[in-house]
Amino acid sequence: MTNFSAVDVIATKRDGGTLSDGAITWLLDAYMRGDVADEQMSSLLMAIFFNGLAPQELRTWTDRMIASGERLDLQGLSRPTVDKHSTGGVGDKISLILAPLMASCGAAVPQLSGRGLGHTGGTLDKLEAIPGWRATLTNNEIRSQLEAIGAVICAAGPGLAPVDRRLYALRDVTATVESIPLISSSIMSKKIAEGTGALVLDVKVGRGAFIKDPARARELATTMVTLGTSHGVATIAQLTNMDAPLGRAVGNALEVTESVEVLRGAGPEDVRELTLGLARIMVELVGLDVDPEIKLDDGSAYDVYRQMIQAQGGDSDAVLATAKFRETVVAPRAGIVQSVDALCVGMAAWRLGAGRARKEDPVSAAAGVLCLVREGNEVEAKQPLFELHADDVEHLVRGRDTIKDAFVLGDNAVTSSPLLIERIEK
Repeated sequence: MTNFSAVDVIATKRDGGTLSDGAITWLLDAYMRGDVADEQMSSLLMAIFFNGLAPQELRTWTDRMIASGERLDLQGLSRPTVDKHSTGGVGDKISLILAPLMASCGAAVPQLSGRGLGHTGGTLDKLEAIPGWRATLTNNEIRSQLEAIGAVICAAGPGLAPVDRRLYALRDVTATVESIPLISSSIMSKKIAEGTGALVLDVKVGRGAFIKDPARARELATTMVTLGTSHGVATIAQLTNMDAPLGRAVGNALEVTESVEVLRGAGPEDVRELTLGLARIMVELVGLDVDPEIKLDDGSAYDVYRQMIQAQGGDSDAVLATAKFRETVVAPRAGIVQSVDALCVGMAAWRLGAGRARKEDPVSAAAGVLCLVREGNEVEAKQPLFELHADDVEHLVRGRDTIKDAFVLGDNAVTSSPLLIERIEK
């Protein structure tokens, strides 16, 4: 291992060469020890951004990220384990519904989640709008809750793939976040380390998604499916449309409320469609002969949701925070809604206080946007289009300035694109 040097490894990848398993292993281990400097790793990340990683390089890179920390041991549970990961979207509250739904179908769902940054909301931020709910659990608590209830949504512990945390911080400040090999290894190292036996990837594509181009989204999905299956995790990806917000609610408490509506058999049709689409893949992956739609509509999933929230200290019956200031945005004229831009709505919710610019920033539980119309709806002049929620006037003004660009009115009929675009598997 001592025959390698950071400069030689950087130069190899800079010149389009292939890194050996030994070079990758030495480099990541040395970086964790502090023997490779941040500026050297930054140079390598940029070289990978431009020249990529071959399949064997990527597998070894991911292996070493997993090996940098602990692995959650879920062996011996009485239920099959399956998880879902979304690449992030606007109004994407699917985890809040899907985890208890799958538990009601007989699976165990170890949903280790994160916080939001920028226009994309975080699952933990949403659930922390519930009084008393706690995101941090020990490994023993996770395992015990999975056995008893079947669903856990909590923060990933610092021991899972710790090198990823350091690499992501570098990628964030060196403009190398959008590298498909680096995205793939970041996501999959944590998901593999959490110990799930099967995984569904919800890869968003469109205006409000991290990746706008379908071809790149397909490449990302395919790369992650390959990594998962090669590490013994049954993995399928679903490409989904993120041109428009998912559901009506965008914001933490607003999305929890909408999730409960869906769990009680109502709620927006697109949220139901995506939840059930992913659930059907998950029951297929783990071999459960259950129709998730029955469990969603007969109240079984809602019962599990209440148990899951209560097990983590939350009051599932609590009245959630509401904003002090609300304002309605109305249509300037009669017409047909040509589009509702997910990115603009997400940015408006962020500026209303629902999101954060830096990981350490606080978020408002009550702030956000309610989308009162969808693409293709006919509206009258002065008809409400959006409802803005904020805790103070300053944030309300910021959101108002952003939301004006979130819709287009016209006179032509609109044909909506499908929500579920493509399924990708090995």
